[in-house]
Amino acid sequence: MHASHEQVHPSRLLAAVRRAEEVGFDAAMSSDHFSPWSARQGQSAFAWSWLGAALEATSLPFGVVNAPGQRYHPAIIAQAIGTLGAMYPGRFWAALGSGEASNEHITGGGWPRKEVRNARLLECVEVIRALLAGEEVSHDGLVTVDRARLWTRPEEPPLLIGAAVSEETARWCAGWADGLITVNAPVERLERMVAAYRDAGGRGKLHLQVHLSWAASDEEARSVAHEQWRSNVFPPPICWDLDTAEHFDLVSEDVSVERVAGVVNVSSDLGLHAKTVREYADLGFEEIYLHHVGQEQERFLDAFGARVLPEVRS
Repeated sequence: MHASHEQVHPSRLLAAVRRAEEVGFDAAMSSDHFSPWSARQGQSAFAWSWLGAALEATSLPFGVVNAPGQRYHPAIIAQAIGTLGAMYPGRFWAALGSGEASNEHITGGGWPRKEVRNARLLECVEVIRALLAGEEVSHDGLVTVDRARLWTRPEEPPLLIGAAVSEETARWCAGWADGLITVNAPVERLERMVAAYRDAGGRGKLHLQVHLSWAASDEEARSVAHEQWRSNVFPPPICWDLDTAEHFDLVSEDVSVERVAGVVNVSSDLGLHAKTVREYADLGFEEIYLHHVGQEQERFLDAFGARVLPEVRS
């Protein structure tokens, strides 16, 4: 299950991951936003506080998608990763990406070009790995670190996964990541993403976040997806560079239901959802995280636990 902090109050989201475990989901991941993508989504709790509660409340492994370097200093992220890894061995991973302006502009530091953000991310990865390995770190570059040392560390450092939405970034992640995570797309594009990562020597598991909308009828599923997710249809660099929820709402005013269905798997047919997930698994994705884009999670969890998960695993 993907736990969307932009859409669901953290208390309700905690109840949802508990329910997810009860109905047969065996892993979860979390977003890490300061701002939602739309005022209609209306939430954005602090993921790291919530992750401690979620790991304690369930026996599920969890991951989080994080952007170190601007809103977060890499030493602080290393400490957060190290603490969760020490408390819940083998149950936590972090995916690291270059971020979006909608979360990072709050520092007032300006929004760097993509190539600068990638260079900054790589410095952060190196700092985080060194700290998790027990080294004292000083670093002067796009980020600055002065004699940092982690005093609480896990025996085995959690995996650092590369987050990518383009073939170019997937290829670049292969040089440093312990695995790759991306989002659902047409099969041909996902095949190219997988090939870009693997052909560049990328190691570890392939993870996929799947945006979907399910309801009792196709009409309701389309309505839910359009109401909640029409601000999320824009490709890079738009999704990287817009800096407020209000801006996303303005540019998405005329987005059609059909356009939303291009980025969200929309259907009332549970068999079709199961078939789609199995197709993703056949591409080599070993961990698939289902994100129902509606704010109400319980019906989705119960239906997919009863009908979709058994079919996918058969």
